[in-house]
Amino acid sequence: MPIIDRTIFEELKQMSGEDFITELIDAFLDDAPNMLANMQSALEAKDVESFRRNAHSLKSNANTFGAAELGVLARELEQMGRDNDLEIGNRLDVIKEAYSKVAEELRGMRS
Repeated sequence: MPIIDRTIFEELKQMSGEDFITELIDAFLDDAPNMLANMQSALEAKDVESFRRNAHSLKSNANTFGAAELGVLARELEQMGRDNDLEIGNRLDVIKEAYSKVAEELRGMRS
């Protein structure tokens, strides 16, 4: 599975325009680390709703760019939050690693 589905990315690029895609990438690269940090804080505070909301946002943003693996991992964490289950094991570390790969790939795709 590619880190970024090029077909989805190119469709987004066509819809948003050459200039705006760079802004979208930059916004994602700024926002996603905050979402991950918020998930960590929510986990420590046992704040299920904040955890779920941040996982949902990360999922949506990842899917927008065609980052399917990151989207699937975030969806899993979102569902765990919805189920009031914060026994996530090492899943936050796994999703951080997946995000790092997506971020690196997106940096290389900036216009």
